[in-house]
Amino acid sequence: MPPERARFLSHRLSCSWRLKRVMRKLATGEESENGSAVVEFIFLGTLLLIPVVYLVLAVGSLQGGSYASVGAAHQAAKVFVSSDSPGNGKLRAERAAMLAVTDHGFDPSSVSMDIVCNGEKCLEPGSMVTVHISVEVPLPLIPSMPALDLSAATVSASATEIVERFG
Repeated sequence: MPPERARFLSHRLSCSWRLKRVMRKLATGEESENGSAVVEFIFLGTLLLIPVVYLVLAVGSLQGGSYASVGAAHQAAKVFVSSDSPGNGKLRAERAAMLAVTDHGFDPSSVSMDIVCNGEKCLEPGSMVTVHISVEVPLPLIPSMPALDLSAATVSASATEIVERFG
């Protein structure tokens, strides 16, 4: 047999042998998961990573609401006791609270404020003034809808200041 013919038959036999091997593997299911680990890793990684990232964003939003409410309560109490009349003090305290809340990125309409004095007169020297602030913290990355309440939580804080005796 000439060498060219032997090479041709050898190549033909190897091709048919490879084809038979591939067909047998497909029929029996051997090595059918070849390369699927990358797909499974990406799928499961994405499936688990998205809720964890959202949880981190929600906790961060709650912490921001906590900082906003504490800062607003402290500033409102300080501004109220430094004013000259209760009416002017309440107006200035509301402005200070709204400014503190908007500095933390929250909507001023989500804030409620209550001012409590321990005496008959709020700005009497030595009396204590307590400001209670509540901030509704919305869920992150979810747009607000008029009919739905999509707040994650309501964070509250209080601050008490004493009116100076010697003004």
